[in-house]
Amino acid sequence: MATASVTQLSSIFSTSTSASKLSTINSPPSLKTHLKTHEIDHSALGRRGFLNGVALAPLIMAPPPSFAREVEVGSYLPPSPSDSSFVLFKATPKDTPALRAGNVQPYQFIIPPTWKQTRVANILSGNYCQPKCAEPWIEVKFEDEKQGKVQVVAAPIIRLTNKPNALIEDIGSPEKVIASLGPFVTGNTYDSDELLEALVEKRGDQTYYKYVLETPFALTGSHNLAKATAKGSTVVLFVVSASDKQWQSSEKTLRAMIDSFEV
Repeated sequence: MATASVTQLSSIFSTSTSASKLSTINSPPSLKTHLKTHEIDHSALGRRGFLNGVALAPLIMAPPPSFAREVEVGSYLPPSPSDSSFVLFKATPKDTPALRAGNVQPYQFIIPPTWKQTRVANILSGNYCQPKCAEPWIEVKFEDEKQGKVQVVAAPIIRLTNKPNALIEDIGSPEKVIASLGPFVTGNTYDSDELLEALVEKRGDQTYYKYVLETPFALTGSHNLAKATAKGSTVVLFVVSASDKQWQSSEKTLRAMIDSFEV
C-alpha cells in the first residue's frame, strides 16, 4: 500500500512510493510555526492514527478574519445560466491576491445559493508572497454545514515540473498528479487505496483530471471530489468535501459543483 503523508508544507508535493520524485515546497517561517513534525511508530499507532488533527491543520481550521462575505452567496451572486437552482461564482482580480498579481487565471464554478464564503487567513492566501510564491496557497473557500465545503488551492507549476507553462498532461498521469496533490484534498495524508475513480476531461484546449475519493481518515471529510488543471504558471485544484451525512443528502449537488469547475 503506497501512502503519502505530510507533516509540513515542504513535503506536500512529495509523491507516494509509486510516483516519480518531484520537487518539494519550502514553507515560509511564518507558516511553519503552525506545523509540527511527529515521529511515527507504525506498529503502535497503525495506519495514520498519529495524524489526528495535526498535519496541514492550518489549511482547514477556521482562520482569522479577512474580507470574505459571510452571507449567503445567493444574495450577491447571479443565477447560473445552466441551472437556476445554483448561482455562479466567477473569480475576478478583486477576489484574491493571486488573481490581482496575474499568477492565477480566472476560474468559475456553480454553488448553491445558501452557501457562504468563509475567511482565508492572510498567511494562507498567498498575499505575503505574490507575485512570486514558492509554496501553495488557498484562493477561496465556501461551505454549508448541511451540505459540505469547497476550496480552490493553487500552487506554482515549477514545483511539479521543470517545464514552463506546462499542461497537466506534461506533469504526469492522473494517478501521479493526485499522489502529489492528495494531501490538499484530504487535509492530512493521501493513500492510493482511497482513490475510487480518476478521469480525464477535455474542455476546449484545457485538460482536467477529475477524482472521486473515499477518505475515512481525512480531516476535510470522508468523501472528497477533486478536479485539477494547469494553466500558465500555476496548478489549480478544486476540492469538494463532505461528511457521510452530508454526502448522503447532497451527493448530486456536490457532483454538479465539481463538474462545473473550469479555468
